[in-house]
Amino acid sequence: MAVSIGKPWPLGSSSVEGGVNFSVAAPEATKVELLLFTSGSASEPDQVIELNAKHRSGDYWHVEVQGVGIGCCYGYRVHGPVSSAGRGFHPTKVLLDPCARAISGWDVYQRGLATGDHDNSAHCLKAVVSERNHFDFNSHPRPRRDWRETVIYELHPGGFSRDLSSPASTEHRGTFLGLIDALPYLQSMGITAIELLPSMAFDPADAPEGRQNYWGYSPLSWFAPHHGYVCGDDPLAGRQQLRQLVAACHDLGLEVFVDVVYNHTTEGSSQGPCLSWRGFADRLYYHQNADGIYQDVSGCGNSIAANHPVAVQLIIESMRCWTLELGIDGFRFDLGAALTRGAGLTPLDQPPLFEAMESDPELADIKLVGEPWDCGGLYRLADFPAQRVGTWNGRFRDDLRRFWKGDDNTSWAMAQRLISSPDLYGGEPAAAGKSIHFVTAHDGFTLNDLVSYNGKHNLANGEDNRDGDSHNNSWNHGVEGPSTDPAINTLRQRQMRNMLCTLLLSAGTPMLLMGDEVHRSQGGNNNCWCQNNPLGWMHWQPDDDGLALKLFVQRLLRLRQQLLPWLDPERPSELSHQWHGVEIGKPDWASWSHCLAWSIHSPTQGPLLWCGMNAYYKAMHFDLPPTPSGWQRVIDTGLPADEDLPAQPPGWRPPSAPLESRSLMLLVSSDIELML
Repeated sequence: MAVSIGKPWPLGSSSVEGGVNFSVAAPEATKVELLLFTSGSASEPDQVIELNAKHRSGDYWHVEVQGVGIGCCYGYRVHGPVSSAGRGFHPTKVLLDPCARAISGWDVYQRGLATGDHDNSAHCLKAVVSERNHFDFNSHPRPRRDWRETVIYELHPGGFSRDLSSPASTEHRGTFLGLIDALPYLQSMGITAIELLPSMAFDPADAPEGRQNYWGYSPLSWFAPHHGYVCGDDPLAGRQQLRQLVAACHDLGLEVFVDVVYNHTTEGSSQGPCLSWRGFADRLYYHQNADGIYQDVSGCGNSIAANHPVAVQLIIESMRCWTLELGIDGFRFDLGAALTRGAGLTPLDQPPLFEAMESDPELADIKLVGEPWDCGGLYRLADFPAQRVGTWNGRFRDDLRRFWKGDDNTSWAMAQRLISSPDLYGGEPAAAGKSIHFVTAHDGFTLNDLVSYNGKHNLANGEDNRDGDSHNNSWNHGVEGPSTDPAINTLRQRQMRNMLCTLLLSAGTPMLLMGDEVHRSQGGNNNCWCQNNPLGWMHWQPDDDGLALKLFVQRLLRLRQQLLPWLDPERPSELSHQWHGVEIGKPDWASWSHCLAWSIHSPTQGPLLWCGMNAYYKAMHFDLPPTPSGWQRVIDTGLPADEDLPAQPPGWRPPSAPLESRSLMLLVSSDIELML
């Protein structure tokens, strides 16, 4: 087995003629050992290659090894200084290459042995040398959807097809391939993009005893697809199966976004395991104070120093891997605000990571979305310091929930959210792709639970109901949890439709949560991160009410696409937007107001759209602006299912619109032909 100096680029392991080049960053290390294993389950290395000063270029250690190739399992031991407090390098640990595109050894892995002074070589994870082929964009080109027509559907990549009643074949359930089997469902809904919860490798054992990490918000690798979503035991199969999923989505016109966690890792606090990043460059990758104490704005024990050049390089390489090699169309950055912090956690107006990201031509055609907050209290919505990055608009979620719950001081805020929040974006509506609107997301209640529970019910998580957000703006409408009272259930059905209509008739990019369209419930649990069971899975056998809501959402999405020319805040300048109350041209912004109406007008055709929203506990009559061609009643959530959004909207001639308590009505000019 011939060994030569190798080269520092590309990072990780890459095939060369007759062998493999290995490169890893370890700036403060004094010695690095490359360990080659015969298999992922091997208890000790078959070969140990010591790297000396000749194998170092700047911050990077590298070596070329002949006689090995794709499928080779390997790890590192890294030597260097240790402080008096015990922080520093951990040469007893076999470390996973931060750039590993595939991982093996799950059958022997023991997380506990990666802590303390234990030698974990018999129970470590190994990186696997993988191909670096690019995704076949010629055969499966990106859909390149305009932000204005994008509708995102957030789902769990395993939980969507895990249930026995899912469309997935038995061998595919809970995997990327199982998700392919379920794609016709999403296409029939009218979704344009799926957003996968974390799909990068994570450690299911990163959870308190008796539970497992189900959501995956605790990355073990930023390059390898998660092994739990892969059919079979071949560690190299994950990349190809994910490519198959992306290709199938592209063929159906669906974009694929991935929720990425670059703000922290599974290594946790300084007492956590030494698995990868910590063993190579503890002080480089993690924010620490002068005493070496971790600074945590992720709520998970550590925070990535995304201001450091080497950390920036690694994250950009990860994004290139998922974009160019695996075909992903966009990223949603978990706790994105944390990635904008500099030394001492100071918020930066020009964060290095986002500057590098936005100037990289290989990432120029992907969509970028970030959570504008972190657990340290930073909240940067309209002022998120990156031009191309849109943000989850949590204010939209909160104000919409409060309006339909009947809270005071909500009409003005609801009006602002409907027109893409000019009050939050410097007086102008948020540009396309800048404000992502949602009512529910993985983190919190489902839509069904939002109208069924006043408080969270998280005892199954084993933390005495302390976990999960306690401020949900939810309302049970009279009974906590499921009810047999027809009046309560009718009101809950109406409220779900009200919120979905408000979301999908608003300017901006909407996001729906997996299963909301069929009444998926988590039993009041608003933090199902550890529930890999029917509580956290997609619901594939809805009752009649669930099927009726699904049909409503399908028609609503078709309606949204047809009304986009008028709903877009950047619509033609000759069209005007007008606010009303129960009287034309007299909106009521008082604290006690619970009613709101709006219309879109053409100078030649008159009113084209009118929408009334009555969140009051009594029915209200709204005066209508006259339109020469007459109105057609498209939506009335006060009516029974299938009449509330019929396939053939009936005409509407009265000069006023009676709205039931807590209901919404949409009228469209008869000049506009609709196909629902």
